[in-house]
Amino acid sequence: MANFVSIKNKINRFNKKLSIDGDKSLSIRWALLSSQSQKKCRASNLLLSEDVKSTLNCLKKLGVKIKISKNFCEIIGLGLNGFKYKKNLILDAGNSGTLGRLLLGLLVHSKKKITLKGDKSLSKRDFLRVTKPLGRFGGKFSTTNGKLPIKIEGTSYSKPINFNEDRGSAQCKSAVMLAALNTSGETSIKAKKSRDHSELLFQHLKLPIKIYKMKKYDMIRIIGKHKIPALNYKIPSDISSAAFFIVLTVLSKNSRLKIKNVNINPSRLGLIYILKLMGVKIIKSNVRNYKGEKISDLVIKSTKHIKPINCPTKFNTSAIDEFLLIFLVAAKAKGISYFKNLSELNQKESPRLKWGSKILDEIGIKNMITDDGIKIYGNPNLQVKKKIIIKNFLKDHRVFMTSVIAALIFGGDWQIFDKDSIKTSFPSFLSKIGHLGANIR
Repeated sequence: MANFVSIKNKINRFNKKLSIDGDKSLSIRWALLSSQSQKKCRASNLLLSEDVKSTLNCLKKLGVKIKISKNFCEIIGLGLNGFKYKKNLILDAGNSGTLGRLLLGLLVHSKKKITLKGDKSLSKRDFLRVTKPLGRFGGKFSTTNGKLPIKIEGTSYSKPINFNEDRGSAQCKSAVMLAALNTSGETSIKAKKSRDHSELLFQHLKLPIKIYKMKKYDMIRIIGKHKIPALNYKIPSDISSAAFFIVLTVLSKNSRLKIKNVNINPSRLGLIYILKLMGVKIIKSNVRNYKGEKISDLVIKSTKHIKPINCPTKFNTSAIDEFLLIFLVAAKAKGISYFKNLSELNQKESPRLKWGSKILDEIGIKNMITDDGIKIYGNPNLQVKKKIIIKNFLKDHRVFMTSVIAALIFGGDWQIFDKDSIKTSFPSFLSKIGHLGANIR
């Protein structure tokens, strides 16, 4: 079967309701934390994407018992530092930076040598940002020029650290938090604002964590060696996956969409804040709290007049996975939009800032790219009528899905390769697009 899709027609108007798969960040964190409990932990609506499957496979190799059924996933953890495995174990993180970096936090105390590897894309990404602070706990991490594969030799006598996380990386922060769980004494983290799923789960589990919120950073203090209780969780829907349908609705004519049970954690709402500044209205309804996370239904309608934006950099971290889509919205604006300080985009599965520019080039939108920013000259009347081929993007799932949205909005004759890349984060993406009436072959 061909590993590409063909799109030759823009999407017609639609008025639909949609449910989105479980949140990937929470699915991975649930599994990793459950492995550290000695209780039976159960999750429903777990995202069974390749990234989450890689997480479960790594935990199985570490001796954790896992049961997957149609309606739930069950994990019986082994407690802190309870992993059981043969020496010279090789773990494969696949394409998942979240898994690769967070898992290292649990392996600081590994009793036998372990090697962590990943796929071609993950093996190009920086891991020194994690191994340097984790090494200060006492574990030894031998990288390949700062990248995967990594050889890990844990320590039996870890010591707490003070860590300054100045990149705004939730993965780095969370890796240190997980290492602190099994370290006697108090670990202190001064963290630039970023996603706080790990903190909320720690608080929900009543682990000894204190968080002091400042204007530009958070101070996090964790006391280790505390038993982890059972974590039973209904995973809310992923706003990063919902983002594709939000933008598709906003830029389609006379359309309306309701997306149910979306995780609207404030640290993930950069897309919503940015779109609001661009004249888009998104209505939240049935807002409630669930185990520390804020959940809502979202109602989105088409927006006729998109405003250009000089995007405030304060939203960069909370929208980091959605900027390729935001660039499409800027392409429809009447005027010039500016985006700055986005070098972190090139630390993702592919150099996404460059790919964002390439997609704009393909559809005929003038743009100027720098090392860490982009200027986009919007054209609200743009109609694409040429053939466009998208390939060789390191199988980055977000490049694939953004290209599909661009084809359905702007028109043209598109051939988009590596459709299997969606298995990384959103396996049902194409079927849900089809539910809205899109004609994709």
